[in-house]
Amino acid sequence: MNMTTLFDLFERLTSLMRIWHREHPLLADLQPVQLSALEYLARCNHYSDTPLAVTDYLGLTKGTVSQSLKALEAKGLIEKRQDLQDKRSVHLDLTPAARELLATVTPPAFLAQALAEMGPNAAALEALLGELLRTVQRQVDVPGFGLCKTCRFHQQRDGEPFCGLTREPLGRPSIELICREHQPCEDAA
Repeated sequence: MNMTTLFDLFERLTSLMRIWHREHPLLADLQPVQLSALEYLARCNHYSDTPLAVTDYLGLTKGTVSQSLKALEAKGLIEKRQDLQDKRSVHLDLTPAARELLATVTPPAFLAQALAEMGPNAAALEALLGELLRTVQRQVDVPGFGLCKTCRFHQQRDGEPFCGLTREPLGRPSIELICREHQPCEDAA
C-alpha cells in the first residue's frame, strides 16, 4: 500500500469537508470546532457530556474547547447542567435548535450521495475505516470513545443493559451512544 496515496486521500476528503462547512449557509456562524463539539454531544452518553470529555474527544486544548463551548452557549445551542451527585461537575445538553441544525446538515448531502452511489462497497469502506481507526487508537494509546454496546463493560442484567464499570443500569437508547470510558472487548484479555 502506498502510504502517501492514503494520506493524500484523507487530506483531500478533509479539505472537502472544510469547504462544505465554509460554504454551507446554516454553518456561517459556526467554527468547525464548534460543529465538531455539537456532533460529539449529539452522539455521547451521560458519562461523556462534560467539557473535559469534549476536550479529550476533540484532542484540543482546554482553552480552545472552553471558548468554543462558551460561544455555543451564547448562540443558544448548548445548555450547562450541574451534576446532581457531584456539584463541581457540569454536563452539556444540546438545545432543540442545535438538534434541528444537526439534523439538517449532517451527514453532508455530498457524502450521503457518494455512499449511496458506492452501493455495497460503502459498508465495506465503513468497516475498513472503523478497523483503521481502532488500530490507530490502540497504537497511539488514545481513548477509544466507542459505542457503549461494543464495550467490554457492557452487560445484560435481567435482560436489560448494564454498565459493569459504573455498576449502573443503562437505558436502551444509551447503548447506541459514544462513551468516554469505552474499552474494546479485545482489551479484556
